[in-house]
Formats: sequence, structure tokens, C-alpha cells
Amino acid sequence: MQKAVFLDRDGVINVDKAYVSKIEDFEFCEGVFETLRHVQSLGYLLIIVTNQSGIGRGYYSEEDFQKLTAWMREKLLHVNITIDAVYHCPHTPEANCTCRKPKSGMFKEAIKTFDIDVTHSWMIGDKPSDIEAAHGAGIEQTILLGNAQSSHAKYRVNFLLDTINFIK
Repeated sequence: MQKAVFLDRDGVINVDKAYVSKIEDFEFCEGVFETLRHVQSLGYLLIIVTNQSGIGRGYYSEEDFQKLTAWMREKLLHVNITIDAVYHCPHTPEANCTCRKPKSGMFKEAIKTFDIDVTHSWMIGDKPSDIEAAHGAGIEQTILLGNAQSSHAKYRVNFLLDTINFIK
């Protein structure tokens, strides 16, 4: 079995500017390169799990999302970071799908595909729904980033780089 760090995208990997779908609007968060390199050096898979309701709302297309994702992964590769997988939910909240966080569908799919040991895996998110989704998939090691409040997160940090104090 493998261990993984699951990461939300908007607000963790990139600055959350609401419905980021264009390369020119994408800005990596401070400390993301150092954090991801650290985690990767410890043997964790890096898996992004992201709600992208902008697709379902018609703000941007699936193709726009895939283009931005490919660009992001390429930029990370240039600094020696490999994203092992990106799972996204294109649905609006009203669709009541099983993949949209706070439900755990994206996590469960990744766990099955990569044979992930949830007891040695982590979730880093910036919303309580990220933490709830991780717990629903059996991932108890959770870090909430930023000012959001969640009594379910194991740890809370203000800066992404602070997560390396917990993930060892």
C-alpha cells in the first residue's frame, strides 16, 4: 500500500480567486513548491481533489479545466514536483453527486486506484468540506489551512509551509 497527501487546489495549491480557469489568473500559493517537494521526498503520492462547480455552472468548460491542469502540472514538474493524479468534481452543489466535497467520492476513487493506506495519508484543505470529505474516506490526518474553522481538523495552520511540521 502507498501513502498519499491529498490536496485541495484553490486556496492550497493556488490563490483562490473564485473560479480560476485561465492560466493568466492562476497564481501559486506561497510556500507550495517547498511544501510539495518536502512531502514528495518523504515518499507520499501527491493527489489533488478539487470541486470545480464552475464547469457545471457554465463559467468555463471541461477543456478549459484540463488545459489549466496540464499547465499547472507542467510548471510543477519544472521544479521537480510530480502530481500523481488530479480528481475533480465538475458538478454544482444542487447535483447532489457523490464526488463533490464534502462527500468522499474523489478520495475513494483515488484510494482504490492507487491502493492507498488511509491510516498513513493526509489531507490539506482550506475549507471544512475538505476535512469532512477526507474523514468520510477514512483519512484522519487532516490539516486545515487559513482562517476557516473546523472542529474536525486534526491541525490548523496559517501558512502552507507550516504543514511540514506535521507531515513527517
